[in-house]
Amino acid sequence: MGTQLSLSGLENLQNRKSQKVVNVASIPLRSPFRYPGGKTWFVPTFRQWIATKKRKPELLVEPFTGGGIIGLTAAFENLVKKVVLVELDNDVAAVWNTIIVGDADKLAKKILKFELTQINVQNALERQTQDTLKKAFQTILRNRVCHGGIMAPGSGLIKNGENGKGLSSRWYPGTLAKRIRNIGLIRERLVFVHGSAFEVIPEYIDDKETVFFVDPPYTAAGKKAGRRLYVHHQLDHNNLFDSFKKAKSDFLFTYDDNEELRKMASERNYDFSLIPMKSTHHATMNELIIGRNLKWLKS
Repeated sequence: MGTQLSLSGLENLQNRKSQKVVNVASIPLRSPFRYPGGKTWFVPTFRQWIATKKRKPELLVEPFTGGGIIGLTAAFENLVKKVVLVELDNDVAAVWNTIIVGDADKLAKKILKFELTQINVQNALERQTQDTLKKAFQTILRNRVCHGGIMAPGSGLIKNGENGKGLSSRWYPGTLAKRIRNIGLIRERLVFVHGSAFEVIPEYIDDKETVFFVDPPYTAAGKKAGRRLYVHHQLDHNNLFDSFKKAKSDFLFTYDDNEELRKMASERNYDFSLIPMKSTHHATMNELIIGRNLKWLKS
């Protein structure tokens, strides 16, 4: 097929131009993370995709979990029977490990007891620890008090924040504790793997009863956002695309839209479309969705 865009892909791009932006305030917020690149806006499309299946999938695999909103939605809403969340980052993994495998209630209590002051925040973030529970708390704190929720090296603390609230702008201990405890209540539907997506994908790729939601760091085609936002931003996107060429599992990718990624999809006979969303700065943008067949998408 070379570098020609697929006909279905072009049709989808044309058909999606008038689609309305999802109001994320209408979507249940399940994740304890305020995550850059979060996919709350994608939840309605994900539900729509799962609804096209003749029967409920046995498994959803999310190989780049991050904030995990899609996997959590699938588990909470019983859209699949089980969810496998995969995360390589040590700090983010500590959170999911604590909630799903460890003691979610202890983490919730630490959050509720913490007195949010500048000095307490600095002391907590500077403390070195190998304890999973303590690292999980430290990670949640960093995520909530750093500008934009960015936890990569060099990220600074919130200064003015929302309505001049400073560090407390995104620190909602009661809400965070409730979300963490609620996830703990459905942990039997969740499996957490601390490791590489490329090691986990082959384990499930040949299972027809498994579906994948793939949301990698946006570093393809020279994109800089992923390098700035994530610790583990280096990724072989061509290898990732190739991993699904002969997959028996169905899959959806989400990417920042650009011509090179459209060509990468077309070269492998994948279908693609655009979905509008609002950025962190409330600008309307288009994200690229890639899959085997996207005819189920409403125009």
